[in-house]
Amino acid sequence: MSSETVNSVSPVVAAVDGSAGSVRALEWALTAARLREAPLRIVHVRAYGVPLVDGPFASVWERTEGDPVLDHVRALLDGRAGLPPLEFVTVDGSPGRELPRLGDRARLLVLGSRGRGGFASLLLGSNGLACAREAACPVVVVPRPAQGDDGAAEGPVPVPAARPRVVLGLAAPAPDSDATAFAFTEAGRRGARLQVVAAYPWPVLSSTAAGDFVMNAVADGETEREYGELAAAELTPYRERHPDVPVDVVLASGDAAGHLVDASHAAELVVVGRHRRRMAPGRVLGSVTNAVLLHAGCPVAVVPPGAG
Repeated sequence: MSSETVNSVSPVVAAVDGSAGSVRALEWALTAARLREAPLRIVHVRAYGVPLVDGPFASVWERTEGDPVLDHVRALLDGRAGLPPLEFVTVDGSPGRELPRLGDRARLLVLGSRGRGGFASLLLGSNGLACAREAACPVVVVPRPAQGDDGAAEGPVPVPAARPRVVLGLAAPAPDSDATAFAFTEAGRRGARLQVVAAYPWPVLSSTAAGDFVMNAVADGETEREYGELAAAELTPYRERHPDVPVDVVLASGDAAGHLVDASHAAELVVVGRHRRRMAPGRVLGSVTNAVLLHAGCPVAVVPPGAG
């Protein structure tokens, strides 16, 4: 590992690889570092040689004394005012293993949804999934531009024109307090409104004498009321700690991931926990988190246990 500066304060880390997507993530990370009054560590993981089948190692990066990817980033930032303290780091190794390790001593790890490799049709690469699943700190995955954008622009991630909004996915029966704490704090930093999406199961169906199935409105209403009470109980202490953060609670039946993806198109950030509490502890992604990462229209923050 090589480094140009050393900073004792835990940094925000931005992973770059020379792609347009990683430059978009870098822009998001610059703002995140400024809001936290933290340094920004810009890291490029250079893939080392990989073994050929039954043969010697093959180089996947032509070694030079410098790092052209970081040189490109320096050129992009040269002369820009209002930058946080910057650190440039080159790491040699396997990106799938080294990228999650960047979060070991970081406040936040930020990366693009797609790097230079892989299939363009995939919305999230294996490295992004690895970081969201394994990093010790919260991970923000910044998506590619909307369909039809060629991705060539290297400016900041677009933000909706209305008041900034942070969206929190709240699993009311088993809430993730770390994700909730992160979402309130982030909304406060950004002067944003917090929209809490609490999804409950699909309406109960009852059979009729004719053999048809109809929605049981009474049971559905009772479920919505119970989830609303659970959500209110979970949010009350955070509302008290963050009185300046306006909160909207949306109770919606059915697909939690679908509701969060819909909300993402008018948001600055969607916040989800790494996994549901009912699952065994470990470095796994819940199905809702995985789906939101794949389809959200704005950056997604995945908050691991203990990071709240």
